[in-house]
Amino acid sequence: MGTSFKDQLLKAGLVNKKQVKKVAHEKRANRKKDKGKKPSPEINKTQQEQLAKEKLNRELNLQLNKEKQKLENLKQVRQLIESNRLNLDDYDEPYYFVVGKKIKKLFVNEEIAKKLTLRQLAIVTLDDRFEIVPAPVGKQIAKRDPDALVMLK
Repeated sequence: MGTSFKDQLLKAGLVNKKQVKKVAHEKRANRKKDKGKKPSPEINKTQQEQLAKEKLNRELNLQLNKEKQKLENLKQVRQLIESNRLNLDDYDEPYYFVVGKKIKKLFVNEEIAKKLTLRQLAIVTLDDRFEIVPAPVGKQIAKRDPDALVMLK
């Protein structure tokens, strides 16, 4: 292995051991001084930009997670309604209920109308259509999407 630059200078007689020790001591002292110094403004600026970028990424991730959760809830609501809705095809007795400021009607039989007034059934909306589901299912739907529940007297 080759000799170091300081050894070469010592051999050539350009410096003596005392000078070499002095330079090494100054280097160590400078390193200690630099350790305690604050980082330069450029480093602070880049760190701030990086922190701002990380914060923005976290916010975007939270927003994406909320969107995914909302879509998942809507899928669950759709599945709950489709699997638990009552068949209302052959009924002729109108049942009136209020949605906002409007009065809507569904055609049901006497038994379903009675259960609706006793809170055993709930009216929910799916794709701008009104469906009737059991009350416990209506409560589950309300937890996932409060806008889907129309009436649970």
